[in-house]
Amino acid sequence: MVATLLHEIPLQGGDVTDGVVRIGDTVRRPARTSTPAVHALLRHLEGAGFEGAPRVVGMDGLGREILTYVPGRVGLTVRSVTDEALVDIALLLRRFHDATQGFPLAGFAWEGGSNDEKSPEIIGHCDLTPHNVIFRREKPAAFIDFDLARPTTRLFDIVTTLRHWAPIADPVDRHQLLRALDVGARIRLFCDAYGVPPRERRRLIPLARHRFDRSYEVMRTRAGDGGNWAAMWAAGAGQRIRRASAWLDAHEDELLTHLWK
Repeated sequence: MVATLLHEIPLQGGDVTDGVVRIGDTVRRPARTSTPAVHALLRHLEGAGFEGAPRVVGMDGLGREILTYVPGRVGLTVRSVTDEALVDIALLLRRFHDATQGFPLAGFAWEGGSNDEKSPEIIGHCDLTPHNVIFRREKPAAFIDFDLARPTTRLFDIVTTLRHWAPIADPVDRHQLLRALDVGARIRLFCDAYGVPPRERRRLIPLARHRFDRSYEVMRTRAGDGGNWAAMWAAGAGQRIRRASAWLDAHEDELLTHLWK
């Protein structure tokens, strides 16, 4: 056991999960209530031939889940914020959603609910931040950290992804590489690449607003439990959500114009 611990390399980047380490070609993560559901999903994706996700190895002697290590890099770079990268993320998300078809939408314990008033239709990742998209050779190759995956709609997962990659946020809260981008044009580009039908594009802005409202309430509630949620809240997560919502209201007409060009 001691020899194993000496080879643990801490992995950082996410906001919520502590204690994630790499050991050789595997990643060890603390188990959660949703771990059995996530493992079932990852095994389903493997069976469906979807290459853009870790594989389940099992559990270790410390009760941690063991997943395969997915090589590559995460985070924002000059290349990862290009329109070409955005199109590739949309295409990878579409392949992921299609690969979840046939996976049971009931019978598992997940983290959180759908956040869309429509009935769930697929399993969404629901947390595709720049820290959870693996790039290889300057192209998005895989998604990691499925802790917040759950039954939802395609459009909700798209909105959640665009929150970070368009991005739908007040410029003051955007990464410097994202501040000068044309958000409306990027939303349209993503929707075109994914193949979002017209009837769903009509729901995109209202659903984004609904997501902000729900996210604010959920984060405020979880912050009361302490831990990383409380730290994020104390660091201004709630204010950032409110600013993003206000920015969305102020630019709604412009964004809709792009969606319907």
